[in-house]
Amino acid sequence: MVNYYVMELPTYIIGIDEAGRGPLAGPVSVGAVKVSSDFDIAFFDGIRDSKQISERVREEWFARIKGETQIAYAVSLISASVIDRSGIVPSVRLGIARVLSRLAADPKTTMVYLDGGIKAPEAFSMQETIIKGDTLVPLISAGAIMAKVTRDRYMQKIAPQYPQYGLEIHKGYGTKAHREAIFQFGPSKIHRKSFLSGFVG
Repeated sequence: MVNYYVMELPTYIIGIDEAGRGPLAGPVSVGAVKVSSDFDIAFFDGIRDSKQISERVREEWFARIKGETQIAYAVSLISASVIDRSGIVPSVRLGIARVLSRLAADPKTTMVYLDGGIKAPEAFSMQETIIKGDTLVPLISAGAIMAKVTRDRYMQKIAPQYPQYGLEIHKGYGTKAHREAIFQFGPSKIHRKSFLSGFVG
């Protein structure tokens, strides 16, 4: 008698992406969006990678996703101090673990799609990392939008505490104006010191 192994179909699907990997200041953000496997994916028709759409459109998608009762989402912000202490890759990995935990994702019943080179914990045997997934997989695009909007809102919220840097404008990215401000005022506690070597003492 031959025994055949049949892989159980996932009950839930999660899309994960990060935002803010490259800025000189502020946290890196990891966003995850979870739906049941029978969810009507047409809900996401027209969604795009967060970098390819305007802030207004990102905000609209954020509100729409947040308001849909059949969708769950989670975002984790990993601080600059953790990035300096652990490195950006482990920090993103920590964020992935956190959002999966917050969504109560069961590795046995959940398929996880991730963008670029990021991966879910090994316990999630049903996972796939997709190059340019943020443009190819709607759930990954959704995760990217939740991550990006949450991070941008956070940077705008803390900007008044550090008015000399203009964080509300560039969100911590290394623009010419931001770099000049760091030269003039030095880094603050929300700057990633490990990202500043070479032009800040």
